[in-house]
Amino acid sequence: MLSNKDFVTQSLELNLFFMRIAKEHSIFLEAGFTTRDYPFIEQAEMLKNIFSSLLVETIQMSEGLISQETLSSGELVTELTLDAERETEFYTNIKIDRNITKMEAALAIKPPSQINMGTVRMVENLNNRAIRAAEQIAMFKSNVLKNVLSCRMFTTNYPLLIDHILREAKFYLRMLRKLQSREEFDIAREVAFQESFWNRIMAEHAKFIRGLLDPTEVKLFDTANNFGAKFDELTEEARKLSQDIGLLPSVTDSSLKNTVGIRDFKKQGTEGIIQCNIKSIAFPLLGDHVVREANHYIRMLKRFKQYNME
Repeated sequence: MLSNKDFVTQSLELNLFFMRIAKEHSIFLEAGFTTRDYPFIEQAEMLKNIFSSLLVETIQMSEGLISQETLSSGELVTELTLDAERETEFYTNIKIDRNITKMEAALAIKPPSQINMGTVRMVENLNNRAIRAAEQIAMFKSNVLKNVLSCRMFTTNYPLLIDHILREAKFYLRMLRKLQSREEFDIAREVAFQESFWNRIMAEHAKFIRGLLDPTEVKLFDTANNFGAKFDELTEEARKLSQDIGLLPSVTDSSLKNTVGIRDFKKQGTEGIIQCNIKSIAFPLLGDHVVREANHYIRMLKRFKQYNME
């Protein structure tokens, strides 16, 4: 059973990461709808505001309770986040509260705080509300995907991207429920599951990048294509771990090396989009978004390597 300290820290770190991810998913969905589907635009805006409010509350609750490892990982905010938000708001006219990003960046300078039973109860309550919000956005994404696949709706988002962010919502729900139940689980099996999940996410990121680049960006297209193929291989290797868990250390090492590589590629691409040096139809915030997801996975992989050595 998780200790109160681990429960609080892991819950807050999970929510700080995924609430921002969910907020941005709402923005990407909203930006992709046509004016014909105005009720969906309104619902995406509502979900953006729900996760924005929850994120503000989580940031305030997290002061002094987050590990330095997480704060320095670049998974919560990066040096590009504010610029990416500003540019994306300019392009879409969707309001993005950049004060939230400034608040989150300031967590790195907060002194350590003590955890008491009041803190535990507050986090349990936060997790319950996060579960309800995650269920709500998962249902919304599922409805959008169903409409797109049955040709009842047009969106500028790929059907695979909608399915991709639906899987991320379900992953977030899975982790929240495990934390709420203080569930003990088999570390090796959990690592195998997470590497399979995140390697597939990284493969799809590469394919989305490839598809959002202007056709003249041949070198970047080829690099993205190569990363997509490599992470497809790594996804298959991770899936085979259930039959041979002894392969875990080598798969983790390869996943880490390639995730650092694709993170650096995404970061360079995001800088290029912000500076208007790369021709694409990608929002700058989408670039920063996938950089942060890679940074999160890198932190997880480093932790997995420690488990492998124990």
